[in-house]
Amino acid sequence: MTARNYDVIIIGAGAAGLMCAATAGYRGRKVLVIDHANKPGKKILMSGGGRCNFTNLNSTPANFLSDNPHYCISALKRYTPQHFLDLVERHGIEHEEKAAGQLFCKDSSKEILNMLLTECEWAGAEVRLNTSARTISGTDNGYQLQTSAGTLDCESLVIACGGLSIPTMGATGFGYDIARQFGLTVLPTRAGLVPFTLHPELKAQLAPLAGVSCPVDVHCNNEHFREPMLVTHRGLSGPAMLQISSFWQPGDSLSINMLPATNIEQDLYQLRETRPQSTVAQYLMQQLPKRFAQALNDLHGWAGPLQGYKNSDIEQAARALGQWAIKPAGTEGYRTAEVTLGGVDTRQLSSKTMAVLDRPDLYFIGEVVDVTGHLGGHNFQWAWASGVAAGSSA
Repeated sequence: MTARNYDVIIIGAGAAGLMCAATAGYRGRKVLVIDHANKPGKKILMSGGGRCNFTNLNSTPANFLSDNPHYCISALKRYTPQHFLDLVERHGIEHEEKAAGQLFCKDSSKEILNMLLTECEWAGAEVRLNTSARTISGTDNGYQLQTSAGTLDCESLVIACGGLSIPTMGATGFGYDIARQFGLTVLPTRAGLVPFTLHPELKAQLAPLAGVSCPVDVHCNNEHFREPMLVTHRGLSGPAMLQISSFWQPGDSLSINMLPATNIEQDLYQLRETRPQSTVAQYLMQQLPKRFAQALNDLHGWAGPLQGYKNSDIEQAARALGQWAIKPAGTEGYRTAEVTLGGVDTRQLSSKTMAVLDRPDLYFIGEVVDVTGHLGGHNFQWAWASGVAAGSSA
């Protein structure tokens, strides 16, 4: 007969949930993880292009967005990227640093998932898939769950079922519903780390550039990121756009410096003096992918040699390239978003244990809470740190 009484039940077999399960199991707690999906860790498997960007060595609280910015400090300080890297190395997983601090599996994301499942097994934590929680109610001794596999009871309940991003992976708002059921405030949610869509005219002008990438410096709402931008059939993507999307609000414009490594105005003045027959197009060809250079030139209508340009013309061209203002039509939304911004208001949770302050046997961890990292392994680091914090207490 299947057991129905547990010390800890965790809803969600993703990064945070599995980390929490292993941590609690090693403390001698009887742990069950349930998930409505047919496989655990689906977002782990797809992350980092199938190679899982599992942490960032340079991760600090400054890499996270939250309405309560100090909340994440405690957990991140107590479980650092080095702690997770030590675990990865104990399991003999080969890894590499791609961009500064960003660690990826050399082979496959499956290695990280298998490591977590192995840790759960060693810790005695049970993982049960294809199991949906239908209703949850508080009891004198904890919680009772009515699930698709029958009734389950536990002392401590951990909600680790993620946010709304990538619904094809099974994402739902279930975690927010549970929070509201128990009287918690859920801050407005929206898609984060997500590509932008463009208005039809600009989309048509940039369409020939689909697949072309170049480094830019993008600004919006007092934040900026200097990373590659990628033009797609739908709009703008790449690390720069994904990063800034978390700070963008509908109606905002983006200011894009297409040549962040150069002083454009100075370059054009010098070119006009030394090679007066040069054109803006020729200058751009030396700086950008050929197709991008041509498209930008056509977009702004620059023609003729620089000797025919007044100072004001050069200033205007430099401004157009260094502060290219684009107002996105919107974003691609949760369908392709890597994360969900907003969520359970962390002012109601203990920063040490992730437990609800006035209900210390109910925990919220990972993406369901209002803590969202920058691109580049930070969101996984939050999953590990918040999972360990809850697992050390639940």
